[in-house]
Amino acid sequence: MDWGFDNTYVRDLPGFYRPWRPGGSPAPELVVVNDELALELGLDPAWLRSPDGVAVLSGNSVPDGAEPIAQAYAGHQFGQLSPMLGDGRAVLLGEVVDKHGDRRDVSLKGSGRTPFSRGGDGKAVIGPVLREYLMGEAMRGLGIPTTRALAAVTTGETVMRRGREPGAILTRVASSHLRVGTFEMVRLHGNEEQLRQLADYAMARHYPGLDAGDYAGFLSAVVSRQAQLIAAWMSVGFIHGVMNTDNMAISGETIDYGPCAFLDVYEPEQVFSSIDAQGRYRYSQQPAIAAWNLARLAETLLPLMGGDAAVDDATGRVEAFFDEYGAALAERFKAKTDSPADSLLSRMHADGLDFTNTFRELQPEGNPIYIPRNHLVEEALAAAARGDYAPFQQLLELVRDPFSERPGMERYAEPAPAGFTEGYLTFCGT
Repeated sequence: MDWGFDNTYVRDLPGFYRPWRPGGSPAPELVVVNDELALELGLDPAWLRSPDGVAVLSGNSVPDGAEPIAQAYAGHQFGQLSPMLGDGRAVLLGEVVDKHGDRRDVSLKGSGRTPFSRGGDGKAVIGPVLREYLMGEAMRGLGIPTTRALAAVTTGETVMRRGREPGAILTRVASSHLRVGTFEMVRLHGNEEQLRQLADYAMARHYPGLDAGDYAGFLSAVVSRQAQLIAAWMSVGFIHGVMNTDNMAISGETIDYGPCAFLDVYEPEQVFSSIDAQGRYRYSQQPAIAAWNLARLAETLLPLMGGDAAVDDATGRVEAFFDEYGAALAERFKAKTDSPADSLLSRMHADGLDFTNTFRELQPEGNPIYIPRNHLVEEALAAAARGDYAPFQQLLELVRDPFSERPGMERYAEPAPAGFTEGYLTFCGT
């Protein structure tokens, strides 16, 4: 099958990656294919389900036109700079232009070691793979910009994580995998000309309305998209869980669903991520962390914006995040309820009310009834680890259309059982 690859990242940004082939799978089996997304990409879902298609999705075959690479990037992880991270368990197969004329990356996640694995095995297991698949489709159903999964396969291997778990590979589709960490890597290890190349590439790909060389405008455009994105997260009670700079996409999409979760009761200081012991990425802190990450992006762009003379300008553009975020959040809450948001949230917090159901009861039109509730996600993933994908498929069907109530599906709209949320932890899967 002709995928129609057109790989601009490889052509335009030499030195920002390492050529690398996926590791492959000893006994792959298809779990799920995203038919809607496949058709959007101009791909045949039936072919993806064929032995030849599964061979590509499992890393055993590289399609014609693909130029597989592992991308290089740095990142601040929990506030500490890691000068070189890179794709430790992902391989970008290439780029396709979809039916709408939009350029999309197609990558394999969990396909084995790369030059950036840093001692890791580069593999993934079925639970985190299906969590990312489910979360991406749920976010799209909620109207929130997101990467999506094209397919998931099991590899026939057993991988050690929290015990022995079935190995799996996710095929991820993104507007791009450019991150704040990509700019940090070039600022640390490259030169000003390479930084300019990267910025020009990102502007042309994601912000084509900007004038050439308008790097200050580029910073403001990224700030604006992130303000809209974080407001969308907050309005549905989504907690990303690991907002490192290498997990902030320049495109403004939600990327890297690791230890993510949704609020049950409204608790602003909620933390679910097992690796966030200090609560750096708790629900209430997400806007401030987004601004902190954007400040790191601004630092990388200073040489292109005029150096030290541009510090005040860059600072002002980053600080504009809070006004834009505040306006975007107010607009979203206005659509969710006729009540003043601050007083309502205060009461929800005091009374321990369910975040999703409270808004649904107040305003049945415009609020979701189905989200990937944590207890239902864990139930589906536990079943999948045993080879039973029916709970996953049922939950997936509901969260793809979260605003339409379905008779007989009442349990999927109910809060978590008593005692579930207390002590509940999510894990990143690495």
